[in-house]
Amino acid sequence: MKLLLFTFVFSFFTFYQKADPVEKTAGLIRQGNVKELVKTFAPNVELTILSEEGVYSREQAETILSGFFSKNQVSGIRIIHQVDSNPAMRFAVCTLVTKNGNYRTSVSLRSSNGNFEVTELRIEEEKAK
Repeated sequence: MKLLLFTFVFSFFTFYQKADPVEKTAGLIRQGNVKELVKTFAPNVELTILSEEGVYSREQAETILSGFFSKNQVSGIRIIHQVDSNPAMRFAVCTLVTKNGNYRTSVSLRSSNGNFEVTELRIEEEKAK
């Protein structure tokens, strides 16, 4: 019985230590924590922030994202759709809620050396419904 209880508790903590990479990324965006967010980026990331689009280094991406978040204070983020059918990739579409309005946000992650890295982040004007 003790072995069964130990196995359950160990499995529970192991599961919680491996946070979902999409949830982790969404949490960092929700916090507006650019410094920690860019640490999850691949060395070069495809970034679209409104009309600015390109492939940037982590440092360049940090500057661009800092500018966006300084003008758009985040009040929340909702994951609308998530794809995790491929164990090496993750994708999500979110609604980013800011004081200046809502933005359609999508994020693509790829597994690299056992860790997921953001390979693409898009923050675009939300289309009218």
